[in-house]
Amino acid sequence: MKNNTSLIEAINYRRSVRVYDKEKEIDTEIVKKCIQQATLAPNSSNMQLWEFHHITSKNVIKKIAEACLGQSAATTAKQLVVIVVRKDLWKQRAASNLSNLKNIFGEKSKTEYSSREKFALNYYGKLMPFVYRDLFGIFGFFKFILSWLIGLFKPTYRQLRNSDMRIVAHKSAGLAAQTFMLSMASENYDTCPMEGLDSLRIKKILNLPFGSEINMVISCGIRKPEGIYGERFRIPFEEVYKKW
Repeated sequence: MKNNTSLIEAINYRRSVRVYDKEKEIDTEIVKKCIQQATLAPNSSNMQLWEFHHITSKNVIKKIAEACLGQSAATTAKQLVVIVVRKDLWKQRAASNLSNLKNIFGEKSKTEYSSREKFALNYYGKLMPFVYRDLFGIFGFFKFILSWLIGLFKPTYRQLRNSDMRIVAHKSAGLAAQTFMLSMASENYDTCPMEGLDSLRIKKILNLPFGSEINMVISCGIRKPEGIYGERFRIPFEEVYKKW
């Protein structure tokens, strides 16, 4: 596959590679560029509750490969990217979005903002704190009951518990991970997303805070023929496509 390929070519080229060629290196700067492109992925409310830990040290790769249960996709990788969910940073991310909006709208008194601008400012100033704030699950349970009561009379957003917001953050991180892997495919680089791992050990290796969570580890390198186990298998499209 040539560089600057189309999206469909990158999608078809990308495979989960289990064995990489140890003789072929990959450019750290290109991987970094692909990570930067991953930050452009769509995500819930633009909160960007993620971090991307780019592992190039052979010593750290070895430690993380062990925490990935010795999978060949990890032990033969030239580099690793650990996708980390940082739901614990919601206050900082909401504040960053709020500051960005104020820069866009300009300094005004509250009465000078348009209704659209007020909605956007309240979204990050009031709604995001309401959605993400919790205290040992108590506030989340209250929000769940409130949404259930409102839902008796009209459509409403119901996923408001702490466990729900964890899922939201992980879904966003997953979108970023896919964007990264497709960006790598466009560079003729190979990847493999891994979830079979010891997340606590990886957090310790990377000295991550308690509130962080490992979304996945993505190995990177150049494929060997035996690194792909066979032709891509998918359930027949007719079984999963539902048109209404």
